[in-house]
Amino acid sequence: MTARIQTVPTPDGPFTILEHGGEVLASGWTDDHAAIVARLRPAHRPAGIEVGGTDAAAAVAAYYAGDLAAIDAVPVRQSGTELQLAGWAALRRIVPGEPLTYTAFAAALGSPGAVRAAASICARNAPALFVPCHRVLRTGGALGGFAWGLDVKERLLARESQG
Repeated sequence: MTARIQTVPTPDGPFTILEHGGEVLASGWTDDHAAIVARLRPAHRPAGIEVGGTDAAAAVAAYYAGDLAAIDAVPVRQSGTELQLAGWAALRRIVPGEPLTYTAFAAALGSPGAVRAAASICARNAPALFVPCHRVLRTGGALGGFAWGLDVKERLLARESQG
């Protein structure tokens, strides 16, 4: 399979999208294409990658222009366990401006005691922004972790709280 990769400018820095067949495989705030591909397990990496436009780039522009729902309809493709797939689907249902704690996220998955598993689901999320793992916080509101930097997570949350 040959995928397409594109880097677009955003207020939070360069944002790169790896897409195949209209589905986002991986994305994040970097212009390092290798870092985006590395978000995928080796078995799920495309055989070939070409630089070019992606369907998802328009949704990124719309999101940053204030249409926070623009990312919701972007198709993504993720491979993982049943719990991971359920978790990534649940992340897409978190309303902008209404972040959850890892504890609440674990409870939403039907496993209130599985806070570490909930955090792991967020950490293994390859199509960042489109599957908004940045909307999960530590108990008490601390930011927790974010693969693309806490400064980016903080700005995303601030943007969404004003939306």
